[in-house]
Amino acid sequence: MIAQRLPSLIEDLRRAVGSDGVLANRADLLVYECDGFVIEKSSPDVVVFPRSTADVAAVVRLANEYDVPCLPRGAGTSLAGGCLPVGGGIVVALTRMKRILEIDLRNRYALVEPGVVNVWLTQALKGTGFHYAPDPSSQGACTIGGNLATNSGGPHTLKYGVTVNHVLGLEAVLADGSIVEIGGPAEDAPGLDLTGVLVGSEGTLAIATKIWVRLTRDPQGYRTMLGVFESVDDATTSISEIIAAGIVPAALEMMDQGILVALEEAFQFGFPLDAQAILLIEVDGLEAGLDEQRDRIAEICQRCHAREVRQAVDAAERQKLWKCRKQAFGAVGRLSPSYCTQDGVVPRTKLPHMLRRIYEIGGKHGVRIVNVFHAGDGNLHPIVLFDERNPDEIRRVLAASGEILDECIACGGSVTGEHGIGVEKLEFMRKLFTPDDLAVMERLRHAFNPVGRLSPHKMLPTAGACGIEQRAPGRRAAL
Repeated sequence: MIAQRLPSLIEDLRRAVGSDGVLANRADLLVYECDGFVIEKSSPDVVVFPRSTADVAAVVRLANEYDVPCLPRGAGTSLAGGCLPVGGGIVVALTRMKRILEIDLRNRYALVEPGVVNVWLTQALKGTGFHYAPDPSSQGACTIGGNLATNSGGPHTLKYGVTVNHVLGLEAVLADGSIVEIGGPAEDAPGLDLTGVLVGSEGTLAIATKIWVRLTRDPQGYRTMLGVFESVDDATTSISEIIAAGIVPAALEMMDQGILVALEEAFQFGFPLDAQAILLIEVDGLEAGLDEQRDRIAEICQRCHAREVRQAVDAAERQKLWKCRKQAFGAVGRLSPSYCTQDGVVPRTKLPHMLRRIYEIGGKHGVRIVNVFHAGDGNLHPIVLFDERNPDEIRRVLAASGEILDECIACGGSVTGEHGIGVEKLEFMRKLFTPDDLAVMERLRHAFNPVGRLSPHKMLPTAGACGIEQRAPGRRAAL
C-alpha cells in the first residue's frame, strides 16, 4: 500500500469512530509498539478506539478496503507478543468498550464488553454470593477480552478451570466485517463448540465485542496456608503428594527465594528470607471438611520437610497473602529493569526436575531466573531478568528461554498454559505439533480469516497474511 493513502485511511477511520477515537501521531503510537513481551517491538500505523460492535465492524471493513493488517488489543498485559502489530497496520484498542451490560444471578451469567477489566466484574459481584472464577495475576489491569484471547488462567484455575470453562458465548466481528453471535447465556448450546474455538485464538479468527461469562457460587469458607521449605525439591514434592492424596486445592502456588526477597521488600509481610521456597495453598468449599483438608495438607507438607505451615488467621491476612502473590510480577521491578516471563507446562511429577533445569539453564547462560507459578497444574512461570538496553543480555535471555521451553516439551508438556503463542513461540509450534496438525489448524484459521488480515504472523508458523508481504517483526507496513 502506497504511503500517500495513509492520510485517507486515517480520515475514514475518524469518520467511522469519531476524531477522538483515532491516534496517528508517531509519539502516541509508541505506547502500542509492544505488549508485556518487550523484546520485540513494532509500531502500528494507527490506533483506533471503538465504542461499539458497529464501530469495530466499520474498522475491519476499512482494513479490508485498504488492504492493511488489523489487530485487536486489550490492556496490553499479554506476555508473548500477542499484541505486537507486526508490519504495522491498525491496532483496534478495545479499552473504551468497558461496560458490564448485564448481571443475571438467577441464570448465573454476566454479559460484558471486552474492555471490562477482570477485577471490575469481581467488584461488581461483591455481596451477591457469586463471583467470576478466572483471576489472572494481572487481574487489576487485564481485560476479559484479553483473557478470552489467550485463554488465561490464574491461581484458582486448578479447581475452577481456565477462561474457556467460563465463557458461555460471544458476539464477534469476523474478518469480513460481518457480526455474528456464537453461543449465548444458555448452557450447552447445540452444534459445534465454536465458542471453544474462538477462546484462545488470540484475535486471529474474530474480534469479540460482547462476552457471556459463567458466574460461580461463592464457597462457604476458605482455609489459606503458607508452607515454608528449606529446598525447592521438598516444595515441589509436596505439590505432587497433595494432589496424589486426592485433595484438589482451589489454588496451589509456589514462589522461590528470589521472588520472596522482592515481595518482602515491597510488602513487609514477614516472609522468611532464608527459605528456598514457599507454597501458598488454599482449599475452599463447604465448611464441613475444610479443617480436615487443611490438617491433611499440613501433615503432607511436614512429611516433605516443611519448616512450618501457617494458616491465615482472618480474611485480612488471607487478602494480604493473595495481594503478595498477585503483585509478584510488579515486585520484580526491584530486581531488574526488564524481565521475560515464560509459560511452560509440565506434568506435576516433573516439577522437581524442571526447577533444577531452570536454575542450571540460567547459570549456563549467565542470567538470573526467579520463579513464581501455578504449581498445582504444572504451569511454570520462570522470570528471566535482564536489561533490554544490553543486546548481549537479550541474546542470552532468548537462548535460556528457548532451552526452558524445549525442556518442557521433552518432559511431555507444552510451551504455554495461559500466555498464548503470540510471536514469541512460533518456532515451537513445529516442535509441539506434526505438519498434519498444523495444516488442520491453518485450514480452520483460513475458514474464519481467509485473507489473513486479522492478527497476521501470530500463533501459527504459517500465519502470514495472504497477499500481504511477509514482514519481520520491527518492520513497518508500506503505508
